[in-house]
Amino acid sequence: MTKNKLVAFVQKVSNSRSILLGVLAAIIGVLTGAGVWLFKYLFNLLKQFSFTTFPGWFPHQKFWLVALVPVVGGILVGLMIKYLGSKEKVAGTAGIIQSVEIAGGRLRYQHLPVKTLEAIVSIGTGASVGPEDPSVQIGANLGSFLGQTLRLRENETAMLVGAGAAAAIAAAFNAPIAGVFFALEIIIGDLTGSSLGLILISAVLSSVFTQAVSGTSPAFQVHTYSMSSSWEIGLYIGLGLLAGPISALYVRLLYWAQDLFGQWKFPGWAKTGAAGLIVGCTGIFLPQVFGVGYDTITNILSQSQMTFWLLIALMVGKLIMTPVSIGGGFTGGVFAPSLFIGAAMGGAYGVAMAALFPSLGIAPSAYALVGMAAVLAGAVHAPLTAAILLFEMTSDYRIILPLLLAVAISLIISQKIQPRSVYSLGLARKGFFLSRAKQIDVLETVFVKETMHHSVQTLSIDDDVSLAKEYLFHSHARGLPVLDKDGELCGILTMGDVEAIPEGKKMTIANLCRQHPSVTYPQDTLASALKKMSVLEVGQLPVVLPEDPRHVVGMLYREDVIHAYAVATKRRQDMRYSEQQSRLDAVTPEQVEINEVTVEKGSLVDGKLLREIEFPADCLVASVRHNNRVIIPRGDTVIEHGDTLVLVAQGQAVTLVERMCMAEPKQAQLV
Repeated sequence: MTKNKLVAFVQKVSNSRSILLGVLAAIIGVLTGAGVWLFKYLFNLLKQFSFTTFPGWFPHQKFWLVALVPVVGGILVGLMIKYLGSKEKVAGTAGIIQSVEIAGGRLRYQHLPVKTLEAIVSIGTGASVGPEDPSVQIGANLGSFLGQTLRLRENETAMLVGAGAAAAIAAAFNAPIAGVFFALEIIIGDLTGSSLGLILISAVLSSVFTQAVSGTSPAFQVHTYSMSSSWEIGLYIGLGLLAGPISALYVRLLYWAQDLFGQWKFPGWAKTGAAGLIVGCTGIFLPQVFGVGYDTITNILSQSQMTFWLLIALMVGKLIMTPVSIGGGFTGGVFAPSLFIGAAMGGAYGVAMAALFPSLGIAPSAYALVGMAAVLAGAVHAPLTAAILLFEMTSDYRIILPLLLAVAISLIISQKIQPRSVYSLGLARKGFFLSRAKQIDVLETVFVKETMHHSVQTLSIDDDVSLAKEYLFHSHARGLPVLDKDGELCGILTMGDVEAIPEGKKMTIANLCRQHPSVTYPQDTLASALKKMSVLEVGQLPVVLPEDPRHVVGMLYREDVIHAYAVATKRRQDMRYSEQQSRLDAVTPEQVEINEVTVEKGSLVDGKLLREIEFPADCLVASVRHNNRVIIPRGDTVIEHGDTLVLVAQGQAVTLVERMCMAEPKQAQLV
């Protein structure tokens, strides 16, 4: 059946779309299960060759050859990315989330074989990355391929993308319920959506296929655990308190490493090779950091007697080597490493608690299991996915209570330290902020530290009221913070307080100022600060540090919030512009690129009408951004310096247009 006949058949049965989508979800489930199984088989085969067969040929050099394997793998991956890879602005699971949110689930599925090959080489040669994100790519791209090929509606294609992601997680962990929650919580972002039925079908059939070819055992062999004493609940609270900061640190290290490698002025293959060298040298002394680490996680969970310091070394090693691998350019996921970090952290915590409280009969491996869920939840901000995944592997209700408690505590602390998840932070760094179908208050995008007054006039508690009145008058401030003898915040004095003093009555600032004033923090949003002002009916808030709430670093006035509204509005326009460009990029054929070019003052196109400029034949100006407005260009549109042109171009056309827009262009063509 040709493609056109297939499309015609789909259009004929459009009145039974629910049946059609159900059939497609079933196909996606089976094919994704097969694809993930083949993917795992290939990278395990390459790993066996890289770390067992190949070094065995040179037994006397085996020690150093193991360290060089990730270097060779890094160079190969770097070359594949350069010559075969796609130029995606947002890669991995974050890119899938973006496509579902604004592009109707459209993905560049043509690049899936190359991306999968990159992941196979990365994992097979020891890069400290996970297989789940590449697996999700397989399922999501398969769903997108069917949706685009059959010309389904955008929302239907997005549903199939979610179904493919659920099938991938179900196949990776043999945990279909966790796959469902992964798709709903992370990919779709809606637990009540109409896509639930499709996601269930796909996840279940993927798991059925996986169990048929690989057995019914979950990804990790887990013993049955239970709390030996109700006193242990306090220890699980402590585990959650520890997991939150570690998961937030993990997220920040991932993007710090990307920034670090991004600053290196070396070819891409050299960066991946350097990252492989770092991982290889570490693996000489700590071979457990190589690859996905499933065997190590299983050993930790199987009640093997690992020492406290070995577990700490494993946690720190993975916490560093995964950011190095991802930042250096290896292809892989961050999902499995978070499980590894959590298992090592929880295991070490359990060993320590068992030594401190021997009478409780503590099983360290139980804490390792809960630690996996707690760190995963803190990193991806998906508590239900984390809890259900670990629950499915134990099938024991008795462990779910401490698990849920630790997950909740870890999530709260992690969000406080790092508000965005490992996926949403990657999108935010590209200018895309997830709205998840909610109307965002524009002031949620501006922070107190961006608008507060850093230079603050303060009053001493011993100052005379007349002096305070003079300060308030000359500073044109509604209120000023009052500091005690140690220079710490103890109150706030407003002009209203001073004017309310009865004539002739002498009062001190200590008696007059408002004690224990409400404060805000630099990292708070203006929306939360404005809400606090409104509730308290105040016009100003002292800005203090979270770690030292009596140290004043600035003042925020209601007028600052009003002025910042313009900044927030511009930021929202930037967000919408970024979304529009991402959507345009998603619907553009792969051989055509979307680029931005800024017109410089004095260039040959500056001040010209669009029809007067002879752009290259393989170039089209899709839009012009002028003074924060997006214009659909026409022949009489004037191009001015400072304008940003969005180009849909092919080949060398972009380079030619860039030269035309330069202040001293090397070549340009005008009619």
